Amino acid sequence: MNRQEMFQGKRWGLFNHFLCVPAGDGTGEPCSPEEWNARVDAFDVELLAAQLREVGADYFCITIGQNSGHYCSPNPVYDQLVGISPSKCSRRDLIADLAAALEPQGIDLWVYLPSGAPCADAQAVERLEWVDGQGRRLASFQRKWEAVIREWSLRWGERVKGWWIDGCYYPDAMYNFPDEPNFKSFAAAIRAGNPQAVVAFNRGLEDPFLPQCPWEDYTAGEVGDWLPIPGQKVREQLQGKKLHVLSYLGQTWGQGQPRFPDELVAGYTKLILAQDGILTWDIPLEPNGAIPQAYRRQLQALGRMLEE
Repeated sequence: MNRQEMFQGKRWGLFNHFLCVPAGDGTGEPCSPEEWNARVDAFDVELLAAQLREVGADYFCITIGQNSGHYCSPNPVYDQLVGISPSKCSRRDLIADLAAALEPQGIDLWVYLPSGAPCADAQAVERLEWVDGQGRRLASFQRKWEAVIREWSLRWGERVKGWWIDGCYYPDAMYNFPDEPNFKSFAAAIRAGNPQAVVAFNRGLEDPFLPQCPWEDYTAGEVGDWLPIPGQKVREQLQGKKLHVLSYLGQTWGQGQPRFPDELVAGYTKLILAQDGILTWDIPLEPNGAIPQAYRRQLQALGRMLEE
């Protein structure tokens, strides 16, 4: 099957930064393994699945982890490589539980993962042989990271439908090579458990709609304070990839109250859909995984306006 078919019937989805610390925070020790396990255990996947169905989201994307070294799914390969005990990977497999709750609702599950090691975890950085913020090939690190990703992908199989890989800021230094490790081997590790999973590699804010390589399926599309209007130039550079935009409904990623009036959210969503694109809105969640009331109300309004 052509992976572009995975986007059929998809219009918009939601994203959540489920982390120990605010998104992008690369400093400090945010919480103990037990505190992290308590947070993961408190997440009510059935409640969230019902609310996502209520507001009309077609898919949901959640962070596996980011900078702290805490991940919301077990991974023995990661634990063996970094040698941290007790593990900072949760005992509960939140990703598997989410997938099980979302599938009966007809909602796809996507996952987010950085392309690099957790920069706030010095031991993980050292053991994985990661150098942050440098345009180097880091082949030894990449082989280890692909092994970690492959373990998760095989664990979840076809239950995870999409991946959004952050931080691919140095494609020519790290991935654009004929020999492995490269973009091809990176994508192969991601798709080890589901060959039909859709993948995007995020290169940053400078050109969010420029495809990186033949092995991705949709644009990373990360935008922040501004909401771009993709025009003819963007359409010409898609190279058969799906147009996708990712931004936040709050004040920043995963924080604050809604920043837009309902009419703007609906109008911009309609604009992207009219260009055969899809749009992902980032929102915060309550500690139990519920959509906060202010966002729930706005998303209900979005659903109504899209049907007008």
